[in-house]
This record gives sequence, structure tokens and C-alpha cells, in this order.
Amino acid sequence: MSAVTSVLLAGVGGQGVLLASEVLAEAAALAGSDVKKSEVHGMAQRGGSVVSHLRFGPVVHSPLIPRGGADYLVSFERLETLRYLEYLHRDSVVLVNTQEILPLPVSVGKARYPADVEERLRATGARCVFIDGHGLALAAGNAKAVNAVILGALSSILRFAPDVWAEALRRQVPARVLDVNLKAFALGAGAAAAGPVR
Repeated sequence: MSAVTSVLLAGVGGQGVLLASEVLAEAAALAGSDVKKSEVHGMAQRGGSVVSHLRFGPVVHSPLIPRGGADYLVSFERLETLRYLEYLHRDSVVLVNTQEILPLPVSVGKARYPADVEERLRATGARCVFIDGHGLALAAGNAKAVNAVILGALSSILRFAPDVWAEALRRQVPARVLDVNLKAFALGAGAAAAGPVR
């Protein structure tokens, strides 16, 4: 991998992808990196796709990750992961929330949710980490904390110091929900460290 680390975060509106991107950017900056990011969130309020490009390192010249340039693909929804496979390279790591959020064509019966998402991901050759983000968020006390679960899982791969992650969460997450987010983060970190990597 190059001196610049490229992380592509993808999901659907309402999952907290953009907040997770803010927390990750804050953690990278606190760890001393130059950070740049860019977001696309059209139709996010209606469950549409949301993606954030985030890059950090000694010097970052552009926030945009080229195709084949993502060191990490962090996906908040299984099917959304497939949308961004062209950004992977042979050493990429894919972190996948196993939650399924049905797209409109599936909801209205015009299409079927693919049953082979995990197989298609494994076929890329990338290291894949699957995590039940929704279930762990519920265990933490709030289904909306799925983004903190995913960040916790990411922390077992992107090894910023624990106090850096905690401070980034404190700076970005509203105080009224900080405790549940810290709990969700810890559950995600534990699950990724102990869970299956395929």
C-alpha cells in the first residue's frame, strides 16, 4: 500500500455513513495525518446510495479514490458493496455489514435481492470481514448506532490508538447518544477481532 490510505465508505441514506466518515476523518487527523474527503449523497433521505471517499496520509493531494485504488471498502449494506467492486485492488480489505435493506425494485416485487453477495465478494480475492452491524447496534441499545459498530469493526483493522477513536467519537457524536455509540463501537471492535474473516 502507498503512504496514502484510501477508504471508501458506502451505504444507503439513514445509516449514518456520513457521520461515520466524519468520525474516521477526525481520528485520522488526530493521529497526525493530512485528511481529505468527498461525499455523494443524492437521494440519501429516501434510502438512496451514499458514498464517501476518504484519504489520509502524510500529504493527500485529492480526496477522490481512483478505480482500483481503495485500500478499504467499508460497506454498511450487503448489496451496496457490489456497486463499488471496481474500486478494489488485489490487497484491498472489504468490511461488510450483513444487514439487508431492500432497494425499491425488490420492495415492489420487480426484482429479487441477490442471494450470492458474499460469494461474489469472495470471488474478488479481497480479504472480506462480515459483521452483523444491525444486530450489534440493537445489542448496544439503539439500531441507529450501526455506524458506530462498523467503525468499531474498522478499528480492529485500521489501528489508530484507542484514545484517538474515543476522542473522535466524542467530537463528532451528539452527547445525548455518545454512551450508546461508545458501547456499539466496542461491540463492533470485539466482533471483528473475533469473527470470521474470509
